[in-house]
Amino acid sequence: MPIRNLEKIFRPRRIAVVGASQRPLSVGQTVFQNLLAGEFAGEIYPVNSRHTQLGEHRCYQSVLELPEPVDLAVICTPAQTIPEVIQQCGTAGIRGIVILSAGFRETGAAGKELEQQVLNIARQFSGMRIIGPNCLGIMAPYFNLNASFATDMPLKGNVAFISQSGALCTAVLDWALQEKVGFSHFVSVGNMLDVGMADLIDYFALDQQTKSIILYVESITEARQFMSAARAFTKNKPIIAYKAGRFQESAKAAASHTGAMAGVDAVYEAAFARAGIVRVFELDDLFDCAELLARQRTPRGDRLAIVTNAGGPGVMATDALLERQGVLATLSEDTIERLNGVLPSAWSHGNPLDVLGDAPPERFGDALEIVLADSHVDGVLVVLSPQAMTDPTGAADAVIKAAKSTSKPVLTSWMGGSKVLEGTRKLNSAGIPTYNTPEQAVRAFMYLVTYARNRQFLYEMPRAMPVQYSLDRGHLRELAEAALQEGRDILSESTSKRLLEAYGIPVNRTEIARSAEEAVKLSHEMGLPVVLKVFSEQITHKTDVGGVELDLYDEHEISEAYDRIMQRVKAARPDAHLEGVTVQKMVSEPEGHELILGVKRDPVFGMVLLVGAGGTSAELYQDRALELPPLNERLARHALESLRSWPLLNGYRGHPVVNQDQLIEVLIRLSYFVADMPEIVELDINPLMVTPAYSIALDARIVVDRAQSQKSSRPYSHLAIRPVPEEYSKTVTLKDGTLARLRPIQPEDEDKWHELLRGCSPESIRARFRFSFQGTTHDMATRFCFIDYDREIAIVAERVEDPTGQLIGVGRMVADADHQEAEYAVLVGDRWQGQGLGSILTDYCLDVCRIWGVQRIVAETAPDNYRMLEMFRKRDFAKQHTHSMDTILLMKNLGISSP
Repeated sequence: MPIRNLEKIFRPRRIAVVGASQRPLSVGQTVFQNLLAGEFAGEIYPVNSRHTQLGEHRCYQSVLELPEPVDLAVICTPAQTIPEVIQQCGTAGIRGIVILSAGFRETGAAGKELEQQVLNIARQFSGMRIIGPNCLGIMAPYFNLNASFATDMPLKGNVAFISQSGALCTAVLDWALQEKVGFSHFVSVGNMLDVGMADLIDYFALDQQTKSIILYVESITEARQFMSAARAFTKNKPIIAYKAGRFQESAKAAASHTGAMAGVDAVYEAAFARAGIVRVFELDDLFDCAELLARQRTPRGDRLAIVTNAGGPGVMATDALLERQGVLATLSEDTIERLNGVLPSAWSHGNPLDVLGDAPPERFGDALEIVLADSHVDGVLVVLSPQAMTDPTGAADAVIKAAKSTSKPVLTSWMGGSKVLEGTRKLNSAGIPTYNTPEQAVRAFMYLVTYARNRQFLYEMPRAMPVQYSLDRGHLRELAEAALQEGRDILSESTSKRLLEAYGIPVNRTEIARSAEEAVKLSHEMGLPVVLKVFSEQITHKTDVGGVELDLYDEHEISEAYDRIMQRVKAARPDAHLEGVTVQKMVSEPEGHELILGVKRDPVFGMVLLVGAGGTSAELYQDRALELPPLNERLARHALESLRSWPLLNGYRGHPVVNQDQLIEVLIRLSYFVADMPEIVELDINPLMVTPAYSIALDARIVVDRAQSQKSSRPYSHLAIRPVPEEYSKTVTLKDGTLARLRPIQPEDEDKWHELLRGCSPESIRARFRFSFQGTTHDMATRFCFIDYDREIAIVAERVEDPTGQLIGVGRMVADADHQEAEYAVLVGDRWQGQGLGSILTDYCLDVCRIWGVQRIVAETAPDNYRMLEMFRKRDFAKQHTHSMDTILLMKNLGISSP
């Protein structure tokens, strides 16, 4: 229940403070006084069995004695009392809980058991939501709500701050008050017993005051929900995250602090990138981004103009920009001409724009106003150095005035100390971000540029690859079950390759020889030369123990090589059980490159794919990229292009380019393989030989946990991102006999979606979207083709006979985060109306909603859309009251219990 009842925590009408006290500096006293001092508009009830009166306020013995129903209870009593308090809150009908008390799983086994006891009690009361325990509390400035033991309330703003560290919350708050940076919400999540990061991201996505989120993360729980919530938020608004515990030692410290399991940092990096989250690596950067997010819009591009009264700082800013792959904006000829009219002839005539050391305030303002009007500029940094003729305060006033005329971000760096303090104060008060150095400003700008670039990349239309529907999932599962029945945790190379080959990944045939004679026989069958490798379940890195012999051309060489392998390996690993050798044909390509493909189950994010430079030196070079499955063409290509060795694959210095399409297809097929086989714990293809003609797996190893398939009934629970739900596919017949295939929409369908809408009349467009438009755009398509299959689904109908897979209709359902309600809409191309396709799509989508466990379906249509109204009437949709004269709202209750 991601956002259910969270409004009782963040928008309560009445609050009970359990453990309220008059004891100075106690948590109960601080929280109670914060609520009073913040002028919270609702009722505040102190609860403490030891008091009957707290100042002017009557104190109640327990929440059961409160005179009115309460939305939120803020609990400040010792840990051992919490189970009883939660029981009382549930009985009293209180559904919003914030537990500030420490002493739970962060303290060890006993605390973990106590925390579980609290959770078990809470689950007895439907809809109870808990933030904490072991947290600082929450603050909602727009509602004058300070339910925390922090000393001050933040200013009102548009950034939500969510932190797993209460101490960091107080540090950020103190800084924000000094810099006059505002926030929409301030949340210390503590141990996340119930409400987690994903729930809060979903809630703030619907909050009108929240335009961005800043996260301080030590560990993530429920990765699937986190990824889903973050991806939905970052479609429109940025999330900046600082992830603590980057190294093994600090990750352990973070785990002991929160009592949660920390994942591998590189996996967090991949997950954040896939979710569209921008990660910062310094706490200073977190502050700098907070200031920019709080005060400026996200830049639309990466082109920065620099206005300065000193050459040196301008060069410093330029270096910082280029170092971070930013773009120094090229000023248009018209801009140069306009600047010539207001600046001395000695100005720099380019970017950085040096207005010279004697610049009066008006020169700063005029230059900034002209540069902001240039369409080739996405943001401006104004750098001031306090020289003898400089008026820092007047220049600040001029910048403030010029910045009012634009929606582009304006950043400032008033360098120096006491001379620039008043100017800096004025800029802060005007909502213009200020930084001590130009480099700080550039870093903050580029982090937001990274968000824009990530979003552009994540929603680029991938090329269609003929992979998905060529797989016979039933047969493939039978092969997997047969492999698992072998009873090995580490599948043999031949079995591993057999499974990979079944998924269309080319492999080098491998057979097992248990004697020298058998090795010779198999070699002749395969064709010479061959490779022999030791075959032992206990040995993974065969080269390390002398277990590999290459380029064997005749019977004598093969027989001797077999004996040498046995002798060397027995000496190196006397504990290992040697079953013989594997035999495979020698593959040697002068223009080939060895890669490694890998899969590992991360304890937090599930299956993670790796691609990198391979062979025996794979660990040495550490040239690798991580991605979360499933992959499409664009994601697979991006992973390859991020490798340092990518130029070698792309025709470096006249060498031929490898077959990139087949390599990308191998990556996509591998992602389908691991999605379909939850039993995989680890997988290595090393090396994967890639050449200008083909790719082929020369060695493979799969480690399995056979119990994994029984651990969860949720589809693809071993993945952090839900793959395309191919099970929602079937073929139907329209009234005129046309065969149409119903299936989920995919990003690769973008061009066909545009074509479908181009074939619709203005009346059909208005009936579907409730407004008219001249044409479709890529940004529109991202909303409808790039979807999170855990939350929404669009079922398209494509003509079976059409070789291009023409789309002729689409039904779309968007569920809320709780899967309580889904909005439904349907569009049928004009040429295909009257063939029953709208009814077919609607019935099928209703079936999908039932499978999802959705409670209610809502739809909108125009009063004069009689065909649609009749279709909904036949399916028992009921009209709902609405104030709009041109819209009819319909609802259907499915009557399904939540799963």
